[in-house]
Amino acid sequence: MKCPRIEFDLQKIRQNAEYIKEICSKSGVQVMAVTKGYCGYPPVVKELYNAGIRNFGDSRIENIKRMREAGIKGEMTLIRIPMISEAEEVVQWADVSLNSEIKVLQALDNAAKKQEKIHKIILMVDVGDLREGVLPDDLEGFVSEALAFENLKIIGLGFNVGCFGGVLPTEENTQLLIDLAQNIQDKFGIKLDILSGGSTCALPLIEKNELPQGINQFRIGEAIIIGRDSTGNRCVPGTRQDTVKLVAEVIELKRKPSMPIGKIGKDAFGNTPVFEDKGIRLRAILAVGRQDADPEKLIPLTDGIEILGGSSDHLLIDVTDSEDKFFVGKEVTFGLTYGAMLRLMTSEYVKKITI
Repeated sequence: MKCPRIEFDLQKIRQNAEYIKEICSKSGVQVMAVTKGYCGYPPVVKELYNAGIRNFGDSRIENIKRMREAGIKGEMTLIRIPMISEAEEVVQWADVSLNSEIKVLQALDNAAKKQEKIHKIILMVDVGDLREGVLPDDLEGFVSEALAFENLKIIGLGFNVGCFGGVLPTEENTQLLIDLAQNIQDKFGIKLDILSGGSTCALPLIEKNELPQGINQFRIGEAIIIGRDSTGNRCVPGTRQDTVKLVAEVIELKRKPSMPIGKIGKDAFGNTPVFEDKGIRLRAILAVGRQDADPEKLIPLTDGIEILGGSSDHLLIDVTDSEDKFFVGKEVTFGLTYGAMLRLMTSEYVKKITI
């Protein structure tokens, strides 16, 4: 089979989806499956739909369009603030979008009028991570302006943590969202159906029974697809991690010195490499490189393999201590972190398959 390739085990992914959906439902939380990590790959999304998930979120309108054209049903949400230049596509393909800029809302409203639609929006609030969102003190004025758009409907508030500033979800910042929502509903006489207050990194609030009542939506990607929580540096209890794998082929196998010979400068990416002299070692080169994935984010699934690094098109591994038999043409398998999967899925040189 063609290499390099990324393999999705649909049965295991479905098990993760069903488990995450179940524990969230017990806390009154609906799961929005975030599909950006695998570019809205339709076979995976269809399996999530089979697991009972009906709400999907992606940061790229191209991925939402791909899912729609593949016949995937359910509500689609654009989870990155829309660009003004893509407003018409957003209204055409997405049911909902996350927003924090009045000028963007104006563009969406204009597009919705042209298409004779009502586009639903969730207003994002910045509770400290300093990525997207209206500051809490500015929210009331922002809502007042947003309510003037005739073809937009505010359906809720949301916040993001963990992705930029590393701020973790807590009882305090989730309660802040609840309090802000109550104030907006009282002030303007509107009903906010959605309080989108978490992602994979918020699952501990459910596990510890610390989620304030009122939060009713989590946007979850990583925990479903690979059973990991990068922010918490943990595997999510009850989930499987052997769901997605990279398979790469050995194109060279030789014994070589572990220290380069000659004057050391910077590598092709501007970094100065550091080497440890271990003598002569058995090294394999795989046909996958930094253009496809970060070597540091790959997880060897064969004992005794050490990842040495990579260039644009080559991954170098030390296999001296492995009991496996290596040869040119051998396929080597790696588990993936979320970042590795994301990069691999955007590479046109990596084949995508399901098993």
